[in-house]
Amino acid sequence: MVGREPNGGLALPPAPLASVTAQLALGSRQALVPSTLQLGFPDVQPGSLRQQPAVCSSSGQPPSGKSNSSCRDASKSHGGGGRASFNFGRRAFGLSIGAGAGAGAFLFGGGGIARAAPLWPLACVSKGSGMKEGRRPRILILMSDTGGGHRASAEALKAGFEEQFGDKFEIDVCDIWTHYTPWPCNQLPKTYSFMVKYSVLWRLNFNTTQPRLVHVPITTAASALIGREVSRCYEHFQPDLVVSVHPLMQHVPVRILKQRIRRGLQKPTNFATVVTDLTRCHNTWFHPKVDRCYVATPIQKQQALRLNMKEEQLRLFGLPIRPAFSRQYPPKRSLRAQLGMDLDTPAVLLVGGGEGMGPVEKTVEGVAQVVGAACQLVVICGRNTRLAERLQKREYPPGMKVLVLGFVTNMAEIMSACDVIITKAGPGTIMEALICGLPLVLNAFVPCQEEGNIPYVVDSKVGVFERDPFRAAALIRDWLTDRRGELEAMAARAKALGQPHALANIVGDLATLVRGAGHDDRPTAAGHELSAGYAA
Repeated sequence: MVGREPNGGLALPPAPLASVTAQLALGSRQALVPSTLQLGFPDVQPGSLRQQPAVCSSSGQPPSGKSNSSCRDASKSHGGGGRASFNFGRRAFGLSIGAGAGAGAFLFGGGGIARAAPLWPLACVSKGSGMKEGRRPRILILMSDTGGGHRASAEALKAGFEEQFGDKFEIDVCDIWTHYTPWPCNQLPKTYSFMVKYSVLWRLNFNTTQPRLVHVPITTAASALIGREVSRCYEHFQPDLVVSVHPLMQHVPVRILKQRIRRGLQKPTNFATVVTDLTRCHNTWFHPKVDRCYVATPIQKQQALRLNMKEEQLRLFGLPIRPAFSRQYPPKRSLRAQLGMDLDTPAVLLVGGGEGMGPVEKTVEGVAQVVGAACQLVVICGRNTRLAERLQKREYPPGMKVLVLGFVTNMAEIMSACDVIITKAGPGTIMEALICGLPLVLNAFVPCQEEGNIPYVVDSKVGVFERDPFRAAALIRDWLTDRRGELEAMAARAKALGQPHALANIVGDLATLVRGAGHDDRPTAAGHELSAGYAA
């Protein structure tokens, strides 16, 4: 998958998936006989299923371990047994499996040749059904908590549907990897934070899994091993539309959905991808068999076309940002009065993301020493309460107001009240800042998928990239004093580059893909106009 930070969706390429797939196969309770490796799970009775965690439902909240109206127990959805048999020729250097469809899928370290390999048993299925009379159309959004960006995008889509259509649709948000796959696959999201700390390891992972020759066999092998569990997810939710906001929620879920439809286990259901990266992204985002793919920039559209996606599959609408960012707010002075800020002092916003990560303390020190009382500083520490406590106890230059906040839900108001933002190059935060007309100082990035965001900002003349906290503070000092006109010009360009209506256009177009919901299958005219204008 591709990685992502709090406000911009990233994830993990499939390299870790290869290793955990191998572990799952080698750790199976099935017997390894001389020429046959049996993969799958033994037949089970309803009462003997292993305990599953609660699954995120329409609330979009992470499971709490308690049963409530917004979570469903995955163990309630069950089915019969079934297993897939893989026959191997003997070789000295390990195993590999044939994934079907001419892919020749393999597990790393393997050298054997697969002679026959049914892909996966649909063991937990019942007869597919159309939309039940009186039931609201159901939309299933697939995400994974690798950073905060994917969940933020899923929740933005959910909020967009509710704002545009009221209660017409039932929206479920689900992390298939965490809640519907066995160990060790369900540990994949936890590896993200570790991987992104080591840029060499992350670059190796990202770049080696970019080619289809690598990630298609890996994900096909994963389908063979976890297909039954993913099918159980579809059986539980019975979606009328599936939407992915994560790069590893394409290949396996699409494959299994198509299998269920072909076998008559599920009514025809469209599958859409909403890319939550801004520019360069991992190739696993683009699957040629999805019904619709929403991209944020012309760069991504060209990447999708190079990967054999068709023009009619693509929509260029921008990133799905929360509905709050499309609203009109009072002038800065009014917002500042509501937020407890100085009314007239220029305001600098420092964002540490949902987890309060990055060089926040050093940046605070730089702004305090270099800019001082010439600005007021608003620091978002997210869930990092220790960081917030340390910053609140610090001493600042006389006359300098510093507002330290934890996890906030009114970011649109805070951004609208400030004059410049310091943040890492996450796509979500960048687009939010552009919508609010905030010039950006980018000070960090996740390797590979966020690197392209830096030239996007710099070349558009809406911000700069500067790692050193004191040099960044010096730039801001100049913007707030001698180069005020330059700051105002950047703010105007940022406002023009933002796409506040992207979410509404994405949601409106997705609604046309819900089968049986009484919608026209054609995209909205407004969506076409935005796509053409944005591409230009």
